[in-house]
Amino acid sequence: MAGEAVASFQAHKIPPTVTASISSRIHGRHLGLPVRAGHSNIAADPAPRREQRKPEKALNLPSSISSILHLNLDTHLPTNLLSVLHLNGNDHRSPKDDVLSHYLKNTPTASPKENIASIWREIHGARDWAGLLDPLHSWLRREIVKYGEFAQATYDAFDDDRFSRYCGSCRFGRSRLFSQLGLAHNGYEVTRYLYAMSHVEMPTWMERSLHAETWSKDSNWMGYVAVSSDEETRRIGRRDIVVAWRGTVTPAEWSKDVQQRLEPLHDAGGKLQHDRHKDVVKVEHGFRSLYTSKAESTRYNKTSASEQVMEEIRRLVKMYSDRGEEVSLTVTGHSLGGALALLNAHEAAAVGIPGLSHVSVVSFGAPRVGNAAFVGELEELGVKVMRVVNQQDLVPRLPGAFFNEDLGKIFPVESLDWVYSHAGVELEVDTKSSPYLKQSMTDLPAFHSLETYLHLVDGLGSVVGAFRREVRRDVALVNKACGLLRDELKIPACWYQPSNKGLVRNAHGRWVVPERDPEDIPSPLRHRAPPPSPSRSPNSQGAVPYLVAA
Repeated sequence: MAGEAVASFQAHKIPPTVTASISSRIHGRHLGLPVRAGHSNIAADPAPRREQRKPEKALNLPSSISSILHLNLDTHLPTNLLSVLHLNGNDHRSPKDDVLSHYLKNTPTASPKENIASIWREIHGARDWAGLLDPLHSWLRREIVKYGEFAQATYDAFDDDRFSRYCGSCRFGRSRLFSQLGLAHNGYEVTRYLYAMSHVEMPTWMERSLHAETWSKDSNWMGYVAVSSDEETRRIGRRDIVVAWRGTVTPAEWSKDVQQRLEPLHDAGGKLQHDRHKDVVKVEHGFRSLYTSKAESTRYNKTSASEQVMEEIRRLVKMYSDRGEEVSLTVTGHSLGGALALLNAHEAAAVGIPGLSHVSVVSFGAPRVGNAAFVGELEELGVKVMRVVNQQDLVPRLPGAFFNEDLGKIFPVESLDWVYSHAGVELEVDTKSSPYLKQSMTDLPAFHSLETYLHLVDGLGSVVGAFRREVRRDVALVNKACGLLRDELKIPACWYQPSNKGLVRNAHGRWVVPERDPEDIPSPLRHRAPPPSPSRSPNSQGAVPYLVAA
């Protein structure tokens, strides 16, 4: 790996002296890696020593990767859950398991809904979240979890059964999505579904049905657009448009599928042009393809994901700003979805939509998307980005695990347009901080899981403080698609699945795959709302009267 890194530098005509220094620092693990506050990225060179033969040691690959990428995977003794929760397990009439079970089953799972109208801009990054992150402000925590649940909905509703004719689609129509997933309390209504395809071969990003009569051979459901109800709008201080993008689940998919190639974001005749002395704005090739690909021969991607989402954002902004309302756009996503969220927010801010007052991104476990020029352009456009990152998650280190935004701080390189950079403000969480989770070194998919992220955000008080006792989200959600919860909690691993894996008994007593309800069958004619009636408006419950099932 170190040899490949040096070769890459040589390909960009870096001076030999710098290349040699790079090689030594790669082997010394001091190149472009995130560090904690108060720690230097560069260690002083040790004094020369006489070479001594040391006994060979077997390479511990997980430990080596952890050390190189600062994933902090060292294990430690488990904490007693009863002591953390201040529960009394000494009563012989109440076994410890019963005390813990009673506590977890009889505490509320929702935090109070505070009125944040007076400080919504600060909560959405107007001052780059200064003074709100350490300790994490309770109002901000709740908003982060809300947007994370919108992103989680794209996983929970996605049909990934390759034996289903609807594999790759959403399992529910728009009018039923939030009610079926228990998210109606958040006060938003879905107005459009988004579909994507790619001209770049990305087999694990795009699910394909094995059924001969599949709903689509080219496209996947990639997310949705939603808007706040009247009641929620009053609480949060403006009409909020949300775009949630679906991502990938396992880090293994990234090592195979991410293209690792930056390409210019703007065409030569594009609207946004930079001074010729500035670096060219570039983004990752595969992400851009997924966001912009279309084909006239397809049913769902005659227009690209970019065109679909921008059309709906423009429609909603005009509709509500014409009524004199202030309108914001919040884009969210996990993993690949976080990358698409950044591209979406950049485009929405760049085109200058009249009436759109604020654009922000809340992403979870998202990779790097573009180079430093792309990050700079986001800042110029006023896009506020919060990246929630788990210390043990590998995906946020990619692409550019070695050559990234820290490179210019170490080496005097003239141009960094070929180097990946992260955007925005990072909120770091740590799997090891939660007493509910196993101290595993190797469960990388669990570290990347969005439900793990939401659990850690819910328990985050301060960077150095203990895990909050007053966690509200049901801890059982962590084990939806993994087995990271400690065994004494008695929550089975990977428990989230349809009953009998979707099979039902028909009138003849045979187990069959049932047909979907008509309103849940995807249709290219019903994936968005029709034009609004001038005399109708969203009611106080958040239902938009002109919506139709899709």
